[in-house]
Amino acid sequence: MKRVVLALGGNALGDNLHEQMIAVKTAAEAIVDLIEDGFEVIITHGNGPQVGMINLAMETAAKVDESLFYIPMSVCVAMSQGYIGYDIQNALREELLNRGINKPVATIITQTLVDAEDKAFKDPTKPIGAFYSRLEADEMAKRGYDMREDAGRGWRRVVASPKPIGIVESDTVRALLDAGHVPVAVGGGGIPVKKTDGRHLKGTSAVVDKDFASAKLAEELDADMLVILTAVEKVAINFGKPNETWLSEMSVEQAQKYIKEGHFAPGSMLPKVEAALSFTQSAPNRKALITMLETARDGLAGKTGTIIT
Repeated sequence: MKRVVLALGGNALGDNLHEQMIAVKTAAEAIVDLIEDGFEVIITHGNGPQVGMINLAMETAAKVDESLFYIPMSVCVAMSQGYIGYDIQNALREELLNRGINKPVATIITQTLVDAEDKAFKDPTKPIGAFYSRLEADEMAKRGYDMREDAGRGWRRVVASPKPIGIVESDTVRALLDAGHVPVAVGGGGIPVKKTDGRHLKGTSAVVDKDFASAKLAEELDADMLVILTAVEKVAINFGKPNETWLSEMSVEQAQKYIKEGHFAPGSMLPKVEAALSFTQSAPNRKALITMLETARDGLAGKTGTIIT
């Protein structure tokens, strides 16, 4: 049985609670197709809109009531993992039962270990939450938050986006897999934590890219394939130009060449290709697939998508 880490893109979750309820049902159908085909599946997912909503709600509440405090980003990620996982696991459970498959599904509140010395902490660039006036931003800066002016629209809080160096609960995910369960893990890239005093894990004001976290989890679980789901069926070079070319396969060397030539947009396809490379290079015979949710089944059958080998 092939072990596959399936990283759901933001388009598989919608932009609000209502859309998410609908979107996860569609995602569940595609995921159970893979389980029926005999794959051992681990689900990971993003949390972009969701963690933003949580952070904005907490910031808004703190603005109108001084007795309330600003929630750390690590706690916001944990909250988003819980409620997104709740919807995913229920949709998957129902779809499995509809097809006569008795397979438990469980969400794991997952922590992702990051390096306290990661250079990303020296230059936080990931904007989150609401817009503030200069006066409000100065007050937040006094509380220890990094604030940046955002294209003339006001000031926003920014956090670091460090690379993952380990998944704290990977042994728990493995245990669930060995018991025949379907785990949902590293939601939103996982809760970013640093090690202090050798043992203690301390949440940090950061956001870990979910594709890099998924690649690290796949590596630690010795998965056969990492599947990164996005809004397009294949990866393209010269995207949007007259000589646009869709790729069915890339070697590591080809992908590295295309990255140097600037074919993949930062914040869009670039981190997906880099995460795919990270997993593919972590051990012999590992592959990554980048495709759409709707074509994941055909992609795993070798009929579509972009395979990185």
